[in-house]
Amino acid sequence: MFLVIDNHPFHFEMENICRVFFPLERIEVVRGAECPGGGDAALTGLKKDAAGNAVVSASVSVDGRQADFQQALAADAGEKARELAMADCLFSAFVSLCAYVPPWGMLTGVRPSKLMRTLIEGMGEDGARQYFEHKLHVSEEKTALAAGIAAVQRPIIACSGPRSFSLYISIPFCPTRCSYCSFVSHSIAWAKKLIAPYVSLLCTELRDTARIANELGLRLESVYFGGGTPTVLDAQDIRQLADTLDAVFDMSNVREYTVEAGRPDTVTKEKLVVLKKAGVTRLSINPQSFDDAVLEKIGRKHTSRQTLEAFLLAREQGFENINMDFIAGLPGDSAAGFSAGIQKAVALGAENVTVHTLAFKRSAGLVTEKMQQTAFQSTEELLAISKDILQGAGYQPYYMYRQSKSVGNLENTGWAKPGFECEYNIYMMEEIHTVLAAGAGAVTKLKAPNSSLIERIFNFKYPYEYIDRFAEMQARKERIGKFYGEYQ
Repeated sequence: MFLVIDNHPFHFEMENICRVFFPLERIEVVRGAECPGGGDAALTGLKKDAAGNAVVSASVSVDGRQADFQQALAADAGEKARELAMADCLFSAFVSLCAYVPPWGMLTGVRPSKLMRTLIEGMGEDGARQYFEHKLHVSEEKTALAAGIAAVQRPIIACSGPRSFSLYISIPFCPTRCSYCSFVSHSIAWAKKLIAPYVSLLCTELRDTARIANELGLRLESVYFGGGTPTVLDAQDIRQLADTLDAVFDMSNVREYTVEAGRPDTVTKEKLVVLKKAGVTRLSINPQSFDDAVLEKIGRKHTSRQTLEAFLLAREQGFENINMDFIAGLPGDSAAGFSAGIQKAVALGAENVTVHTLAFKRSAGLVTEKMQQTAFQSTEELLAISKDILQGAGYQPYYMYRQSKSVGNLENTGWAKPGFECEYNIYMMEEIHTVLAAGAGAVTKLKAPNSSLIERIFNFKYPYEYIDRFAEMQARKERIGKFYGEYQ
């Protein structure tokens, strides 16, 4: 599909709206007043009328059919108002041609609940809900979801202060690579020789990060080991990292300490003993599905029985806060199978259940047009099933985010029993306070105290880069101190 950008700077948002309706189609951005060739196209433009008013327009052609919308705004309308009006025109044209209204309307951002919270602070809950439904065309159900999450998060967000921070530690290794995965993760078979030097340097980065945090008087409140699959490391490596963490950071204010044990086939009693002794309070043991045929199809080299065994083993070792992840829209899954999986997690008593929508990332192995069409038809139904089961069992949604190219432009939602909400997920996704990050692919996100300003520091993406260019990467971290000096 061609996206024509005529005399305006809003190409990013217009491209995102095109992807809401055509998530797998290549969007070719063209600047000018005309489309260079045939086929599907969206022409977006900004001009002035005789009275000096700004006129935004969208003309969309799909399969030989065309729809045209335009809006006039006052000459002094700001860029934000012009962008919103143009997005509305483009969205309306696609809705007219596709006979489909996405449940999130023309909202394309990653953090709908953050936007809802910001709007509530400025215009009250009723005003925020009306803005979602009438300005952004968000469905009543999704509007209620965002508002409900904002309410659940409020007391947790109140615990964070200007000097608070969370720590993210990246372990970018997995037993094998799942076919839906687009994260930076390497299979152990290929990357085993990198693990020892990686862990050693990661400990060095943790020491340097702690030094900076201590010099700035920052207060560590949540720790999150993510990946990849952190429990792919052996018990000795896990102990080395945990001991380093405990030695160099002040852990006395840490309310939550999470380790992703996402692949059940990596969970052993020995590793769980190490994690428990280290003070880990929360685990994530992720089935993705309890259907073995689905697991095989997506490249998960474990069975549903292994998931159950890993969960029960964690309970035996005293872990009382366990999350289980599921993905709605996996190939070969069915409404009955997906429902049975969610019910299984509830029956086990998992404190958190996170329901992801399948996202068609270009780097993921399972992306095919046939797969996309099949998933699109069923995924919204699966999310409704999970909502009914989890709400009925007393869980409530506490955080939510969206990924680009998610099936149906839908969301990922974390559900929790009251009192078991993952604080790190809230602080990170809602951008409440600084997240200092260590490891390959990790992104430090600096949040200015008493301000919405965010600045990011990127670590090298791949483990071999992280190892080979470690000193160069560490030099970037000196920006942390300068940032806090500028935004005291």
